[in-house]
Amino acid sequence: MIIGASSFAGTFPELKKEVGSIELYIPKLDVYEGTRLVKSRIRKLKDILSSYRISTSIHAPYFSDAPNYPVELIVDTAKLNNTQERLLKDSIMIGETMGSGVVVIHPGRINVDKEKSFKDMVSNLRRIARFAEDRNVILGLENKEGTDPENLCISVSELVEAIDQIGSPNLGATFDIGHANLTCEGNPAKLRQFSRAIKEHVVHVHVHDNTGSLTEKFWGDLHGAPGSGNIDFTVLNELGFEGVYNLEVFSMEDVRAGRKMLMDLNLQHSG
Repeated sequence: MIIGASSFAGTFPELKKEVGSIELYIPKLDVYEGTRLVKSRIRKLKDILSSYRISTSIHAPYFSDAPNYPVELIVDTAKLNNTQERLLKDSIMIGETMGSGVVVIHPGRINVDKEKSFKDMVSNLRRIARFAEDRNVILGLENKEGTDPENLCISVSELVEAIDQIGSPNLGATFDIGHANLTCEGNPAKLRQFSRAIKEHVVHVHVHDNTGSLTEKFWGDLHGAPGSGNIDFTVLNELGFEGVYNLEVFSMEDVRAGRKMLMDLNLQHSG
């Protein structure tokens, strides 16, 4: 197990003291001017992280209607235009440059017709996956929260169907336990079943907590520190996964709480 944390939780020096991997959250990393990637900033970032000798993953731009999300970097994988496709390819190239383990991407949104939206997403991600294959980059397609009815890939079956239809050796699943808890309505038995069903596809894990219920903000997706909600994190043992467990939380205090939880959990790995 490698414990990681997202770059929005703290500074690189702070994160290096607590975790073994940093997930570079592209929308808030200040590497874009509008939709233009500033390559000199990527080179500087690589130099900094190389000196820390810490592994990385990448979180690519995605769809968000949050007021603090940069509107220029909105990406809907079910409705890609040329600019959005380039943004995803930028993240893959950043991953290649950084030697990152995984580039996390989001599934698309339901645009009127769910069946067509799913079909369009698969077609779009097939192109993106081929681009990743050419650069030896692994993609992790993330399960989304079921509290937002416009999300695709909220269930294991739909996420796995998308992965299977895309059919790329460089595409797996980013298992987001917080999103899964919302989809499972806070039911620990359902969450355990979800974890068992996704285990064969997992290439990356997002760890954060919530109450399993819809809230006024963020569809219940609170990204709280482990222990602040109702998730039974022992279900992570169902994965048998030895890669990065990335704490997708907002502060160093939450990172430290999450790190302690993961260490105390003593995850058991299969094989």
